[in-house]
Amino acid sequence: MKNYTQLTEAERNQIYALKQAGHQKSAIALQLGRHRSTIGRELQRNCGERGYRPKQAQQLSGQRRQEKA
Repeated sequence: MKNYTQLTEAERNQIYALKQAGHQKSAIALQLGRHRSTIGRELQRNCGERGYRPKQAQQLSGQRRQEKA
């Protein structure tokens, strides 16, 4: 069974840049070496009124992690 790794802040910045450049989720996933569903979930969970913002996504991820503990 494989272990997963959480997205890093650098990966979130890459997702933002690639999304802004017009890349699709599958192309972003391929570039980052992640599954396309990982990218899809990231964008779905962390899109606010202004769209996907990597700093906001990192903060929300940290909050969810603390709530679980």
